[in-house]
Amino acid sequence: MDKLSLFGLLLGFTGIVGGQLLEGGTINVLLQLAAFMIVFGGTIGAVMLQHPLNVFMTGIKMGSWVFVTPVVDTQRLATQIAVWGGIARKDGILALESQLKHVDDPFVAKGLQLLVDGNSAEKIREILDIDVHSYETLRWQSARVWESAAGYSPTIGIIGAVLGLVHVMQSLGDPARLGAGIAVAFIATIYGVGSANLIFLPIAGKLKILIAQQVNMRDMLIDGLCMIANAENPRFIENKLKGYSPEAG
Repeated sequence: MDKLSLFGLLLGFTGIVGGQLLEGGTINVLLQLAAFMIVFGGTIGAVMLQHPLNVFMTGIKMGSWVFVTPVVDTQRLATQIAVWGGIARKDGILALESQLKHVDDPFVAKGLQLLVDGNSAEKIREILDIDVHSYETLRWQSARVWESAAGYSPTIGIIGAVLGLVHVMQSLGDPARLGAGIAVAFIATIYGVGSANLIFLPIAGKLKILIAQQVNMRDMLIDGLCMIANAENPRFIENKLKGYSPEAG
């Protein structure tokens, strides 16, 4: 669980609600079902229209990364690759076949299998680079699902505001109904602008950071496997790969 993301989200909403209470308002005023349906229903519909199904679904699933961040332990992987290098240097490349059963990550397993199969460093890099490109392209497109939502929600909030004002104009003869219409008008705008800047844009930004970390780890793996294929010294492999770690800078 990413406590910083959770704390940031709670702090953002607390600031808004707290400011509303300090101004003498109530929380109930901020809860408008009609405004909610207009903004979030319209936003989701527009995003679904813009993106293919696989991109949309991947983007929704990736949203959980903000709070349950995928583990990216580059130091551990660098050490593991160096161990593989030592085994290959001592017992030969085929000795790494026994290591496959200990690998859970499909990408890592594929790379190690390519190495065991006796492929050259150039072929390993060529094949795995294609996988990295496909992985990165899909994830970047999926992160833009949240960016798209951030772009649409304020505009749809304005649509909700206009609809609320139209309702008010139709109810000028009934003062009792004016308050509800005006509330929907302004609350729809708050929902649109608030969700874009407190939810959608921050999620998109964090996903981009996490995608970059995942791609960095894959690049490190490719580099390491290629060095093993070229029979580099295990200590040199480990020292070079640890440069991929954020702590190295």
